[in-house]
Amino acid sequence: MTAINFAVIGYGGMGSYHIHNIMPNENERIHVVGTYDISGERQKISSQHNHKIYHSLEEVLKDETIEAILIATPNDSHKDLAIQALKAGKHVVCEKPVTMNVEELDEILNVAKETGQTFMVHQNRRWDPDFLITRELYKNQLIGEVFQIESRVQGANGIPGDWRHELKHGGGMLLDWGVHLLDQLLFLVDSRIEKVSADLSYILGGEVDDGFITYIIFENGIRAIVEVGTTNYTKLPRWYLKGTQGTAIIHDWDLTGEMVVESGKQDIQAPKPIQAGVGLTKTMAPPSEEATETKALPQATAEYDTFYKNFYNVVREKAEPVVKNEEVRQVMVLIEEIFKTAKR
Repeated sequence: MTAINFAVIGYGGMGSYHIHNIMPNENERIHVVGTYDISGERQKISSQHNHKIYHSLEEVLKDETIEAILIATPNDSHKDLAIQALKAGKHVVCEKPVTMNVEELDEILNVAKETGQTFMVHQNRRWDPDFLITRELYKNQLIGEVFQIESRVQGANGIPGDWRHELKHGGGMLLDWGVHLLDQLLFLVDSRIEKVSADLSYILGGEVDDGFITYIIFENGIRAIVEVGTTNYTKLPRWYLKGTQGTAIIHDWDLTGEMVVESGKQDIQAPKPIQAGVGLTKTMAPPSEEATETKALPQATAEYDTFYKNFYNVVREKAEPVVKNEEVRQVMVLIEEIFKTAKR
């Protein structure tokens, strides 16, 4: 087994995370040779980890020992870096969002096709345990046929970092966390999108969105609510799924939650009216104890390889990518539609 030699462009938060937290898990397949960053301070830190320090992009691309490049830079630089690397005969892994728009992505994909080099986008949230549980619930109909999916991430710390506040660099939450949640949703639901409505939040007064809500209707009837917020001092659940035979909730990445499903028992007593404010209601009364049962969330693991193991197999064995470029493109098309519909 011959490892793929990588150079990492961008030794910031995500670039260093790849090097120190993700790539070592596949150290027989992936070997980081060195890094290039425009920050001298970050390069100094990288050198302390015995990485080769490149002083220009040209130096990286001329290094014949380097087979692949990881791009972990601000969003607006992805297209040019990827195209230059592909034309130099390098395979490319690109951080999300892949580009600023669909047109830029198409330029990259055309070059990848021309050169025959592998180009893959690091959509890492497909391996999140909470998503894998949701996928298990959905695929195996553990709460019946799922007809509504609510996916949220919320915090109260505003937009992180520096360039993520700037429109020219592709900042904002739709292009940040939105890419993750929408990728998970489209990877989960294999159906054409029929309708999209959306609202972007600018509560913090910046030039980019600090959150958004989008409502998506699929051709197969599934409704989805996807929400990202950075001004939420109390969070809603990470996942809330409604099925024809039950409901499931996952509160956060700690995986606390439950399923409440039909018991299947016959001759169940009808719910009794309850006091609701100053009135009575039977409609909103809880079901009788015999009607439902509460179950623990299922265990779930990915039935597909980890990202870098898959990348290695794509390059060496011509395996099928877990993250396909046409799927990445579908997400970018949806993001563009969300921006448009929100503006309308």
